[in-house]
Amino acid sequence: MKRISEVSKVLLLTLLLNIIVSGAKIAYGYLTYSVAISSDGFHSLFDGVSNVVGLVGVYLASNPPDDRHPYGHRKFETVFTIFIGVLMLLTCYEIFKGVYESVGHQHQPVVGIPSFILMISTTAINIFVTTYESKKGRRLKSEYLIADARHTRSDIYVSVGVIASLVFIELGFGYADAVTGAVVGLFVAKAGLDIIRESAETLIDKSQVDASEILQIAECVTGVVECHNIRTRGTKDSIFVDMHCLVNPELSVEKAHGIAHAVEQKIRQKYPEIVDVVVHVEPAKNKENV
Repeated sequence: MKRISEVSKVLLLTLLLNIIVSGAKIAYGYLTYSVAISSDGFHSLFDGVSNVVGLVGVYLASNPPDDRHPYGHRKFETVFTIFIGVLMLLTCYEIFKGVYESVGHQHQPVVGIPSFILMISTTAINIFVTTYESKKGRRLKSEYLIADARHTRSDIYVSVGVIASLVFIELGFGYADAVTGAVVGLFVAKAGLDIIRESAETLIDKSQVDASEILQIAECVTGVVECHNIRTRGTKDSIFVDMHCLVNPELSVEKAHGIAHAVEQKIRQKYPEIVDVVVHVEPAKNKENV
């Protein structure tokens, strides 16, 4: 519970900072007719949405398995993540709509010192968020915090591109704003599609660990003759494994069970994110190899 509390605190702090960053960019972008800045603001907004999903996921992950959900509740987080991907695609539509209106109505963005101050300061905040969240993620061994930090890092690259567009606008290239807005829109669309694709693969039980690595661990256990039918599924931080292990057919049930237990312990020791290993013990047919 202490770890969950610490992860929640990190997400709440980064949520607050992301709301400030996205709100400032969106408001200033609309006031100055800058499609690039407002689009970057919408992109930043999804860092905040990601934090909210993280909080929901942490809460659901804290609930133990029950009769209706014997494998736990981790995939609720995946469902919420797909919702974010869909929402990002809808936001992409709004971004391209803004780009079209900017070109069609020839809105000239208002660029000045405040524009540069806003973008540089919000970029500095994003650098802090990325560093802080990544550091905490490694210390707390939180896959979600580390992944969320990488997502925020993409914001930094986009913001640098927006700053560059402001320089070009000052030099007289007015269309740089619309072009940058379109690039940001494509960036958001790709991120949304990637989120949906990765989440869908989790929902249809994509393999989470290389079967050959588990095979190597299992066959090092004394008493194991051979392993096959190794399958993994679940989420990255909550993986389930089932496999078949061949043992000497003359062993007692108790000893065969002991071997299966040793295999489970070795695998979970190597991969802490694996929460359950089911070993189906089978008799080895060729006694010469036993």
